[in-house]
Amino acid sequence: MLGAFARLLGILALLHRADAIGQTTCVSFTSSKDSFAIVNNGNTASILISPDDWPGVQRAAADFQADIQRVTSVKPSLTNYTVAATPAASKPPASAPIIIGTLGKSPLIDHIVNASDVDVSSIQGKWESFMTRVVSNPLPGVSSAYLIIGADKRGTVFALYDHSEQFGVSPWYWWADVPTTTHSSIFVANSGCAHGSPSVKYRGIFLNDEQPALQNWAMEKFTNGTGAPLTNSPFNHLFYTKLFELILRLKANYLWPAQWSSAFGTDDPQNQFLADWYGVAMGTSHQEPMMRSTPVEFSLFGSGPWDYTTNSANINKFWLEGAERARPFESVYTMGMRGFGDLPLSETTDIGLLKSVIANQTDILQSVYNSTDVSELPQIWCLYKEVEGYYDDGMTVADYITLLWTDDNWGNIRRFPTASERNRTGGAGVYYHVDYVGSPRDFKWITSTQIEKVYQQLSLAIQRQADRLWVLNVGDLKPYEREIEFFLTYAWNSTIWTQDNLHSFLGDKYCWQPDKVQFEKEARAGRCDDLQRDKLPRWRNGQISKQLPTAIYNSLSKRHATRFLQLVHHPVLAGNNVNQMYVTAAKNGLRASQAFLSTNQLAETTQQLFENDFNFEQEYHTILNGKWDQPWIFYWQQPMTNTMPSVTRVQSKKQALPGVMRIAPEGTLGAWPGDNPNQCSAGYNCGPPTLTIDNFSPIANRYVDVGAGGPAPFTFSVSSNVTWLQFSPSKGSISPNSPEQRVFFNVDWSKLSAGNSFAQISFSASAPGEFPLGPEQISVVFVATKNTPSSFVEGTGVVSIEAAHATRKTVVQDISWTEIPGLGRTLSAITPLPLEDTTFSAGAGPTLEYDFFTFDSKSGNGSVTAYVLLTTALNSNTEQNPLSYSIQIDSLPPVTVVPIGTEVPGGLPNGWDGVNGWVANNIISTPTNFAGVNPGAHTLKISMVTPAVAIQKIIIDTGGLQASYLGPPESIVM
Repeated sequence: MLGAFARLLGILALLHRADAIGQTTCVSFTSSKDSFAIVNNGNTASILISPDDWPGVQRAAADFQADIQRVTSVKPSLTNYTVAATPAASKPPASAPIIIGTLGKSPLIDHIVNASDVDVSSIQGKWESFMTRVVSNPLPGVSSAYLIIGADKRGTVFALYDHSEQFGVSPWYWWADVPTTTHSSIFVANSGCAHGSPSVKYRGIFLNDEQPALQNWAMEKFTNGTGAPLTNSPFNHLFYTKLFELILRLKANYLWPAQWSSAFGTDDPQNQFLADWYGVAMGTSHQEPMMRSTPVEFSLFGSGPWDYTTNSANINKFWLEGAERARPFESVYTMGMRGFGDLPLSETTDIGLLKSVIANQTDILQSVYNSTDVSELPQIWCLYKEVEGYYDDGMTVADYITLLWTDDNWGNIRRFPTASERNRTGGAGVYYHVDYVGSPRDFKWITSTQIEKVYQQLSLAIQRQADRLWVLNVGDLKPYEREIEFFLTYAWNSTIWTQDNLHSFLGDKYCWQPDKVQFEKEARAGRCDDLQRDKLPRWRNGQISKQLPTAIYNSLSKRHATRFLQLVHHPVLAGNNVNQMYVTAAKNGLRASQAFLSTNQLAETTQQLFENDFNFEQEYHTILNGKWDQPWIFYWQQPMTNTMPSVTRVQSKKQALPGVMRIAPEGTLGAWPGDNPNQCSAGYNCGPPTLTIDNFSPIANRYVDVGAGGPAPFTFSVSSNVTWLQFSPSKGSISPNSPEQRVFFNVDWSKLSAGNSFAQISFSASAPGEFPLGPEQISVVFVATKNTPSSFVEGTGVVSIEAAHATRKTVVQDISWTEIPGLGRTLSAITPLPLEDTTFSAGAGPTLEYDFFTFDSKSGNGSVTAYVLLTTALNSNTEQNPLSYSIQIDSLPPVTVVPIGTEVPGGLPNGWDGVNGWVANNIISTPTNFAGVNPGAHTLKISMVTPAVAIQKIIIDTGGLQASYLGPPESIVM
């Protein structure tokens, strides 16, 4: 409770600073002796800029002017200002101005720097850096001014947008309708703001799988109903300039444009020009070499097949035209080649052929740029899928080409640069997904990516120096606003984010309100960052309260409600609705196998949830005037229409063969009376069911579901032959309208002695007027075991421990196991930090110790199995140094565990794929068997062997572990 209160106080403290995530603020809204007035009670400083500065800087200055007006309702003047040859010829501004400019490009700024001895050494020559400060007497007749100085074009642009966000203008003011925070006055500190070079040089997004949502929407909003002449693409310069502004406001600088039915360079002749004019470096995706759209452009303008073994001359010509078209603009060239339509190349492709592809592409660049040295021209080789296999098999490229490592499409980065690879002049980067269409399952439209997982993977990329270029696959762009912003914010400055403050990204961005009263309404309704975590289906069968997001939504003013609906309310409720639809459909199948009449009710509920999905969609569309539209219940590709999961029914008028009453005890798929394949191995003539519990079970009760086996209504009663077993309800009525009821059983442990106690439970049915079908009484055996131990205590044959709850831990070489709150499916994950390349022998590294107590073992012979549940990952340390840890119990020898097997070059390890593979289940479960662990007190030890392991949970099975998605709840500690 104290922790939650402290977090709330931290959010409330944000009310006293601008809404700018992760920024060092220099903006305030009250005057002080050390501040400069941007706007003060209706009076505004003028803005001066050199007419010789970059067009993109001048355009951003106009946005800066408009942003000040958005916040204060006062519009400052914006003037092209030239320093005259004589002081008398320069007309000074009427008040202390804001002076904007780029070093070496703005004569105005250069003049002031030289005349005023402004120290710009902290940014001089540094990529995308900026500084601001108040200076005295910068120009004749000007006593003071606020300088905004960029080291280069984007440095100046980012300085302006950094200030705008601190003023209260969100980068998402247009794309997510985030309202602007208003103030009557704005002040900046005399010492100003500054930022050095970003953590990642090129930072951008990739619009992908853009049909039908993004494409249909863009056709409606940015065309007259007709797209580009050759492709009918709606992605023209009107669309892209909106996107360019968003990218720059997010302090990114790079874009892979939409590709599947579009051709950025030909759909609109202004596209490439305006990207460069705004200041966005353009690239093309992992499968589109040499700044040309593939397959669209090649289908339009290419000749012959996309086969380099038979058609190299025509393909080279196609690439030459792409390079010539891109030459006037800032571009990052994708090198290499994949098959048509993002498929692997043919099986006959070999390394020699691919080397010749890149060699010929290099010749093309040398020809187009009229230089034998193209090492300064940004180029990437994307090691996606089978292309990584070519690299693993020994293929190399020029040292100056950036190696773009990729994830497995599910957020697990496949590999990082080794120590020997980190001295390449081209460096390395990351291509990452928060949207994907493909095996084993689509994830798009409703986000399913944890910010904590993105942080954990990208922090590894920073540590391993994969920081030259990052690009994020964002599908339709919406609804990935949160993921886009975190990815780009972390790439801009990775140093400010740690596992301890990630929650503030969610809370600051989506909970903070400029109006304190408004904010307190949200705070009372519930914590918004927790809702953000709840919207992620890390719990496949999890539920959230509809009331919580709805209460927040209903408390908001209209302008804030629009923002909240897009970013929180809709994803939480719509995502939960789809989750519950699939869970209910699965229960429907279970109840059908158990001959429960409630099968039909569950089918109807599934149908209702399916129809609710349309209502959520319509709500979203109505508030935004039909802004987005796409089916979102998927197989590997989006269907042509939403399709409900399959359900089944039982005959509503026919009585089940075993009788009017059906019972299904907790923990079994079987049902009694009668035969059922899940009752026992034989499937028939099985004995009565048994429920077990002990006093250290983390779930303190057990239940039995009582249901109708047909249309006949009946009453039931519950009785027991002991007094220590309590049950509720003790009786009930079942009918077609109320076909199922759950009865809970609790133990009064004060009445029991140590050891096992047995009870018999009787369920009796009475169906007046019905011919008796089956037994009128059904028995259940109940076994209660009372134990008296210490530490994490075995309960129901299992010890379950959240990894963060170690009894002790040791630090080795300043490396310690550290918690990443929120990462994973239950509580959190722990990983060795700081990230180093250090490896240890089994048992020698930083160690976690967990004291636990057992009463039993598997088969009673001292055998137990310890399962360590890991956050999904790949052997990003390389196959020669795979992800690993060691585990031991007591003084038994430590066992080194390598959870991820080897893989063919460019492939994936066994267990990764499939709807129940570890990537779809979002967990890697690694079992280790131990012998000689007899009942009593023990200590389990987990030690670091290699870095990057992230452990979520430990489960010690002494014979009672049952299959479940999340595993057993954490054991009781005594």
